[in-house]
Amino acid sequence: MQAKAKSPRKTKRTNAATIYDVARRVGVSPMTVSRVVNGESNVREATRAAVQKAMRELQFRPNKAARSLAGGTEIRVGLLYNNPSVAYFTEFLMGALEGSGRNGVQLVVSKCKISDQEAAATAVRDLVKGGINGMVLTAPISEFSDLITELKEHDISMVGVATSAFRGELTCVGIDDHAAAYDMTKYLIGLGHKRIAFIKGHPSHTSSTQRLSGFETAMRDAGVKVEKTRIAQGYNSYRSGMEAAEELLSARVPPTAIFASNDDMASGVLAVAHRKGLVVPRDLSVVGFDDTIAGSLWPALTTVRQPISDIATTAIDVIVQTLREMRSGNKLEYRRFLVPHQLIVRESAAPPRPNESA
Repeated sequence: MQAKAKSPRKTKRTNAATIYDVARRVGVSPMTVSRVVNGESNVREATRAAVQKAMRELQFRPNKAARSLAGGTEIRVGLLYNNPSVAYFTEFLMGALEGSGRNGVQLVVSKCKISDQEAAATAVRDLVKGGINGMVLTAPISEFSDLITELKEHDISMVGVATSAFRGELTCVGIDDHAAAYDMTKYLIGLGHKRIAFIKGHPSHTSSTQRLSGFETAMRDAGVKVEKTRIAQGYNSYRSGMEAAEELLSARVPPTAIFASNDDMASGVLAVAHRKGLVVPRDLSVVGFDDTIAGSLWPALTTVRQPISDIATTAIDVIVQTLREMRSGNKLEYRRFLVPHQLIVRESAAPPRPNESA
């Protein structure tokens, strides 16, 4: 699906008040509203009173029934933060808070290094010791089979996010990364580009592998040769995008377009292009993935939009539903929820100059 972006993205509205509406009314963060909803003590009394007043005025109704599934046990869901993209995690956290508030869930957030599997496993076990009964497993943790088995033994309700390696061992939520990268690559080819470079995402994520595969498949389907020298390794960070761009643009025959696996890396590409005196998109087309910071860049970035906030909200819904099924003694059926992606066309991509189309 392709859309032409002509105005800032609008937040989807419903008739029911949300945690965001309450936060805006009081002038606090959604996290503060979540703390009030969950009855946490680390909120000033004046702030608590203001939030509760706004909740009454807006008729905000978190689903308290979800707190007492079997035996009156409160639902506490762990979320492990290990993504170097602050913009991505911010959107994900907002969605998780929305889902938590709606379901009466207490969200517990922890952090670990993305490349340290042992530290990630330790962090998850610490959350279990702290009394969580649900866990959002982001990539690459969502692919640690031994850890998933261990969590099942503790009767932890789980959902995997941003993993392309669905093996039927837990329910997963995300987009089709292969198809999304294919669509973007096909768009660049349609503009007339053949010298297209690709910056891979973090090697520990299967989504990175799937995006590279989508890129290569689209190139082959169009009869365009995939040059290995035009594929650079990135790590989902702005700095890694800059380093990859330096490598790609220093080639004897540089690319006319660069497709970065996330917007943070694409932002790094734009910075290097500007420093080298290249005008985007006249001299170089640059596209990204995620649609997080894309609209705030210059020129505004053409990118793949994945509904990060909606994915996180859905993940919380799935955890609550799975916990109900577990406590009812029903057999669990693990599924893969695919949410649609969208190609957002802005100003950073254009046809190559006539003498550079080959």
